[in-house]
Amino acid sequence: MSGKGKDISRPWCPFCGHDVGRARDAVQRKMTEFPVGRCECGAVFVCDATGHNVGAALVECLVYACNDDADLAWELLPEDDYLTGRIDNYDEVTHQVVPTRELDGRWVRGVLYFVRLHRDAAEIAERLAGRKKQAETTSVPEQESKALPAMEPGRDPKRNRKRANKKLIRQLVEAEELDALVDFCFDDRRTLRFMQRLLYDPVEASRYRTAWVIGQVCARVSTREPGPVADLMHRLFEACSDSAATNWGMVEAIGSIIGARPDIYGAFTRYLLNYMGDESSQVQVIWALGEIAATRPDLIRKTPFYATFHFLGHDNPVVRGLMARLMGRINAHEALFQVMGLQQDQEEITIYEQGHPVVTTVGALATEAVKLIQA
Repeated sequence: MSGKGKDISRPWCPFCGHDVGRARDAVQRKMTEFPVGRCECGAVFVCDATGHNVGAALVECLVYACNDDADLAWELLPEDDYLTGRIDNYDEVTHQVVPTRELDGRWVRGVLYFVRLHRDAAEIAERLAGRKKQAETTSVPEQESKALPAMEPGRDPKRNRKRANKKLIRQLVEAEELDALVDFCFDDRRTLRFMQRLLYDPVEASRYRTAWVIGQVCARVSTREPGPVADLMHRLFEACSDSAATNWGMVEAIGSIIGARPDIYGAFTRYLLNYMGDESSQVQVIWALGEIAATRPDLIRKTPFYATFHFLGHDNPVVRGLMARLMGRINAHEALFQVMGLQQDQEEITIYEQGHPVVTTVGALATEAVKLIQA
């Protein structure tokens, strides 16, 4: 047990007094992320390195304690169902508590927030997590396991690292040289940023190709380094939300990444629906949801997807066709008759599969969707 006086010490659990290890990034990445950890006594904690995000950190800690079941977290009452604690003056760099709040010429303002569920609440959380895991393993397993990439081979730490540049990365993306791009991602962290810049292209086909390449590359990189890909996801969402800039290719890239690694980045799915209200991004959002549904339809069904049904009657034939494709992939019996009504729609459209244009009709997509729903 660490001392809790005026000397610099290792952080401890406020409930049991034992030293705690460093908080780490959670396996499944989210929009609002704090590093998380767990004490031997069952308490969980999150790290807010700035000390300015008290509310958000405490909420995420409580949700993490409930095994990421937000609905359960909101039903629990403080004191009655759980206890909270905090350790102030935490320095994330050295993993120490610094009572003087100053170390090596820099200010220390970090905070560790702790939550420990009472036994009854903890048992409920465990039972719900068990049911959720069982449901997921019975509903999506085989298809998902086939879709996930194999662990990327480790790179020799003594290798001569490659340096990326904009021109070279553009050439590799255009040639779809996935192996080379993955190598560059491990050698030079700027590679993902260079790839993101290629999404700003007025040519639609180029944007979809780049988005698909980014998804495939990120799927492989994330087998060893999921952090940089999560950072890219945050940048993509920020670009989508920036009203002063174009979001060309951003939504498509998000859908490609989640569709390729739903086990890590699936929690980002629900945020895509925020952009359905903007006509300029509706096609891209529905396409992205369809990409995710191809491997993890359950992620779509966990969102308020019922609100998208009216798009089956949209004036834009591309929206109608992509909606039909989406409904088929999530096995939407609720929309079966609406999808069947599109089977005679012979409007010709172009959609994108694996980064390449495919010319089809709304009716063809609706017919395929009906087969999937009725299977």
